[in-house]
Formats: sequence, structure tokens, C-alpha cells
Amino acid sequence: MSEAVRYHRDGKIGVLTLDRPDNRNSMTPELLDAFALASQRAHADREIRALVVTGTGACFSSGADFKATLQRDGSAAPHERSFAMYEPFLSLLDIAVPVVGALNGHTVGGGFGLALVCDLRIGAEGAKYGANFVRLGLAPGMAISYLLPRLVGVARANELLLTGRLVDGREAAALGILNRAVPAAQVMASAMELAGEIAAAAPLAVRATKAAIRRGLELHVREAARAEAFAQAETLQTEDCKEGIAALLGKRAPEFTGR
Repeated sequence: MSEAVRYHRDGKIGVLTLDRPDNRNSMTPELLDAFALASQRAHADREIRALVVTGTGACFSSGADFKATLQRDGSAAPHERSFAMYEPFLSLLDIAVPVVGALNGHTVGGGFGLALVCDLRIGAEGAKYGANFVRLGLAPGMAISYLLPRLVGVARANELLLTGRLVDGREAAALGILNRAVPAAQVMASAMELAGEIAAAAPLAVRATKAAIRRGLELHVREAARAEAFAQAETLQTEDCKEGIAALLGKRAPEFTGR
């Protein structure tokens, strides 16, 4: 079987690919471990000037695998187990070069968080984007509650996160979640073109500019993700969460009771 996450270099552009399309590139232990290794390879590759992150199949990533474990490292405290679920995806924060998300398909939950830690995002017009945590009885993770307001503004972030509504690519671009939305077949080519423009610029200046933008925005993403993990771990133990996940797997509307 091929690697769950692959890394290769295309000229001056690194490409990291989630490759478990049959499972919607969801956050299984296998995929998360493979992502951490691929991210390390990208981090160590001093030849790249930009990194493109993409997936195979109809989903970029559907987030958590609700048929598997929703936390990692069973010996740790509950909030640390929740944080450990996102830590491999958060490793993209260590990449010094600009990261372009080529969001080939649906990008939901933790997969949406992975997209938000990219510096730029190209998405498919017909795909769905967003964080539906509250519709599953869960508080958000992956620093989504921190990053999304900085992209779209507080009011729009409130609407999306408090309703759990997903948006299509066109609306995601209009909101500012995506830099642009294109037909699905053109996502990778558009992302590579954008990465190529970045790679053609002066590499030291590009890295310094990325670092300056992050400093200016005070992006403490890991700290935000760790803070979120407390609430997510608590909501994971509720009856509403059990109902939300059961409803998702049963393809029915949930009936929440506030317990």
C-alpha cells in the first residue's frame, strides 16, 4: 500500500499529498503519523521555495474519522489527548516558506483547520468548506476559533462557527477563506502556478516577509489550539456529542438535549 501522505519536490516547489481518498483523507492514526513524517521532510528540504499541500479524491480532508479514535495518546490528560490529534497538522507552522493549500475537494472540521494554517488557499468551486463541530456536539479544535475570525472578521466567523454551516467554494472565496475558487480539475494547476510565482521571487525576502506577516498578526496558533483542546475534551464526553456523532454516521438529523 502506498504512503498515506506523500512528499516530493517539483523543481523549487515541495508537494505534500494526503492519499487516503477511500477514507476521505480523514484523521486516522495512520494518516496523522504519515503527515508528521512528510511535514518533517518538507521542513528539512532546503531547496524548496514554496510548499503545496493537497489531497486525492473528492475530499481534501474530512477531518476526524468518527469510526475511529477522536483523541490520541491515551496516557495523557483529556485536553492533551485532544491537542495531540491536531499536532501533526499544526507542524505546517514550522515551514518557513509559504504554504499553498490546493483544496481539491471537501474541506471540513480538522481538515478545514489544516487549510487555515496554510498561508494561501486555492479551492474547488463545488466543494464544501467549514467547521461543523457544533452540529456534532463538539467545541472546535485546530485553532479554528482563532484563525477564522482573522480571515473573515468576527461577525462572519461567529455565523459560521455557531451554526456549523458549510459553504461552497464560491462563497468561501467571497468571504476570504479562499484566495480563489476554480473548477476542481484546475485546483492543483492553479495552486502550482501561484506557488511558482512565489518561488520566482527572492527566497530570503519571501521567508522574511512571511515571518513579518505572522508577527504582525500575533499568530500564536499552537497556543490557541491547546486552549481549544480543553473545551473540546469536555464536550467529547457529553451526551450531545454521542448523539451528534451517531446522527452523522446514521445520516440523520441530531436531537440535542443539552446534556
